[in-house]
Amino acid sequence: MRILFCSSEAYPFSKSGGLADMASALPKIMNQLGEFTAVITPLYDSIYPKLNTFKYIGERNIKIADEHFKAKYYETIHDGVTYIFVENELFFKRANYYGYYDDDKRFLFYDFAVLEYIELIQKPFDLLHINDWQTGLIPYLLDEIYRQKEMFKTVKTLLTIHNLEYQGSFPKDAYRLIGRPFNYAYIHFDRLNFLKAAIMRANHINTVSPTYMQEVQTEYYGFTLDGALKSRLNNFTGILNGIDYDIYNPETDTYLEKTFNDKHFVQAKKKNKFALLQKLNLELSTDTALVAYIGRLAKQKGIDLMMTTLEEAIAESTAKFVFIGSGDLHYENFLRYLQDKYRNRVYTFIGFNNALAHQLYASADLLLMPSQFEPCGLGQLIAMRYGCLPLVRETGGLKDTVMPYNKYTKEGNGFSFANYNAHELKQVLLDAILLYTNNPSDWRLLVQSAMSQNHSLEHMGEAYLQLYHQILNK
Repeated sequence: MRILFCSSEAYPFSKSGGLADMASALPKIMNQLGEFTAVITPLYDSIYPKLNTFKYIGERNIKIADEHFKAKYYETIHDGVTYIFVENELFFKRANYYGYYDDDKRFLFYDFAVLEYIELIQKPFDLLHINDWQTGLIPYLLDEIYRQKEMFKTVKTLLTIHNLEYQGSFPKDAYRLIGRPFNYAYIHFDRLNFLKAAIMRANHINTVSPTYMQEVQTEYYGFTLDGALKSRLNNFTGILNGIDYDIYNPETDTYLEKTFNDKHFVQAKKKNKFALLQKLNLELSTDTALVAYIGRLAKQKGIDLMMTTLEEAIAESTAKFVFIGSGDLHYENFLRYLQDKYRNRVYTFIGFNNALAHQLYASADLLLMPSQFEPCGLGQLIAMRYGCLPLVRETGGLKDTVMPYNKYTKEGNGFSFANYNAHELKQVLLDAILLYTNNPSDWRLLVQSAMSQNHSLEHMGEAYLQLYHQILNK
């Protein structure tokens, strides 16, 4: 099987979110499973310093409306995976990946460039795995322009939706850029919508968790595309994301003061906690809970609930809190305020520091993820791998992966609350902190359960391989 993974970002070359990690991880696993998988992605400004190490493949002429643009292609191999870069200075040599007035033109160019690359190399692919709105017009272009050519007659398409909120919606007249007669396949609320086009034309669709697949079919989570998704139910799947166990491994992690595993973790986690508290100038008590937040500071992540409850939780408990993240300024300022007011119990790092994040996962007892919605979530998977219990709202992938503590059966691998409600978050948080302090035996059982979960890339890869075969055999 030959698979072309199409993504607007791919780690370690470009990254703004979880899509980049998926574009690195899944192709790596598929190649290990014996299926040739290459990644095709734009060549952004930050990648240019590496350009002289890449192999030049060739170029194609692409027509957008009445203009002609050159797509140049470069190739490199990283971690056993072939990466193809689409180069055009006008469209991609910019400070940011997204957010420009001509994003419709930029990513229409990219979508054309993906299909032109296949013509350039004259080697067909069995499956084009597209991701999110930036690749959304590929199935439409394939059907309307390229399908008549021998090389494209049997190729299938899979759309993975990582976050339905972002759809690539542009003024209706932007359809003229495509250079084809008007078609309602890409029109949504009288606007050109890249993601709607992909939903209607891809051979199959999946989301990054089973619960999110159900949620996006509702008005609340569907962001107006719930009807379109319901119309594709016979070709719609939910597959949970995984994490790289080579990178997130408490037994071999060089960032840690003390490595550990799921059989020996109690003393090691305390040593890691003590070292981190000392480093951050917080109270040096390892017998009180350490609560962490690692992620974007955005409304989607439930920061509004945290703003309502955290100061009360600090006042009503002995726990310490460490925050790592960046985003909306008023959220950043709130976390700075907490640090300033509670200097011996709260530490805030605005931005991202990989070493500090690893150390915090290994040291913390609780990870806050009170998301308003969460297509999958990786933080809770990483936290469980390091014996840090996630406290989540029951939505999307968080609901699929976190089983709340049951005080009667002693089962569970974390804590959860159902409604998007600050009082529920506060109560569950205080209850979890009390459990850590007063019932260490139950806590140990929860940590063992969390660390024994299998959310590896291999597990995810097997699920995608099965889906790929299902699509190709239809």
